Formats: sequence, structure tokens, C-alpha cells
Amino acid sequence: MNKTELIEHLAANHELSKAEAGRIIETLLDAIVTTVKKGGTVAIPGFGSFKQHARAARNGVNPSTGDKIKIAAAKLPKFTPGAGFKAAVDPKAAAKKAAAKPAAKPAAKAKK
Repeated sequence: MNKTELIEHLAANHELSKAEAGRIIETLLDAIVTTVKKGGTVAIPGFGSFKQHARAARNGVNPSTGDKIKIAAAKLPKFTPGAGFKAAVDPKAAAKKAAAKPAAKPAAKAKK
């Protein structure tokens, strides 16, 4: 699905014009980009979170010449999917993970 198809889907499901749906998508994306750019986190429960990840400077090797090079530090956007999103994509893995968790411990008895 591309951006145009997403706009059409939003417009059809919520009785909006394509222009209105496009503005909503643009506002949403702009809010996410602006917040992450400033170093903040955008968390959408059940879906995932967007945040900034800092990659440290490091040494590398040019594969064609074998020369050592310095790779500069970088700030990158990072998306971490939420449990609900993971379960929707792969329900078998989610069920397997839930079954592997140990049973909750019973509550401690109150002293009299």
C-alpha cells in the first residue's frame, strides 16, 4: 500500500474527501517526524513507537581498496513494533511466546 492508497482507504472508511484524508495523513506524518527530529518519542499503544537512535562514529574498511575509513556518527529514526502489531503479523509466534511465559505467581498470603 502506498500513500495514495492509504489516503483512499481512510477517505472511504470515514466518509471523508480525499483532500481531507490527505491532510490528516500529512498532519500525522509531520507530527511524528517533528517529534522524533527533536529527540522525542511517539508511542502508539498496540502499534509501536518511533524514536531517534544515535549511531556512534566508527572505523570501517573500503571494500574496493581495503583502506581504513572513518564513518561519522549519525542520528537515525527507529521504529519498534508493539505487541499487538507483532501478534497481528504473526499470530503463531505470539501464541508461542505467550505459552512460553511462566505462569504468574500467586499473591502472598496476608499475615494475621
